[in-house]
Amino acid sequence: MAATECVRLTYAFDAYCPWCYGFGPTLRSFAQDNAHRIRLHIRSAGLSTGARARPVSAHPRMAEECERVTRLTGVGFGAGFSRALTDGTTVADSTAAAAGLALLYGQADEVGVEHLDAAEAVQQAWFVDGRSLADPEVYHDIAAGLGLDASSVTAAYASPEPWEQARADFRALRRLHVTTYPTLLLHTAHGAGRLGGAASTAASLTAALDQCLAGAFPRPSSTHPDPLPPQPPPPEGELS
Repeated sequence: MAATECVRLTYAFDAYCPWCYGFGPTLRSFAQDNAHRIRLHIRSAGLSTGARARPVSAHPRMAEECERVTRLTGVGFGAGFSRALTDGTTVADSTAAAAGLALLYGQADEVGVEHLDAAEAVQQAWFVDGRSLADPEVYHDIAAGLGLDASSVTAAYASPEPWEQARADFRALRRLHVTTYPTLLLHTAHGAGRLGGAASTAASLTAALDQCLAGAFPRPSSTHPDPLPPQPPPPEGELS
């Protein structure tokens, strides 16, 4: 594979997954460092759908898990998020978040805004501000901040299309056998394989990519033996 050829990467993440939030700065740095040779496609994972979409009070160890994320990655969680955990009533519905992201991505494509910017803004809304990702006003405010058509995003949120796109993302990741998040997949002639893990640094991801492009590791799933923290269980519910 020529060094100048752009390779395709799929990033599987869930807006309610604290490990994905912790991985965000690493992914951002990696994507910027390698912008000349990668095409990054972001898909929502559907961690909490159907019967798994429950109030955060049903996850009593969430605060402890977030502390582990901070220790590993250095990311901080906001006061609004802490209040939301204490209150416990917000339902972590990954389908609602994925639908909002689908709307933002659609408009972002029209004006040249990066999907990663939209994904990060949605994560900030929850993990910093503690806002429910089922609230259309979240996507209105994010769209406005990104220079998109905020009123159009709000109006379209209740339509079937973004929800259908969300479920299509879930099915696509299931076909790729992705069951833990965050997952970064490198697509080669040998298929899709995992590149790094939640404990990776931007430098280690770049080194693993270099090895793949040099042909040293024909199967990217074996490129980098990063130690992974315990991951959430596979998504269940609305996948088909």
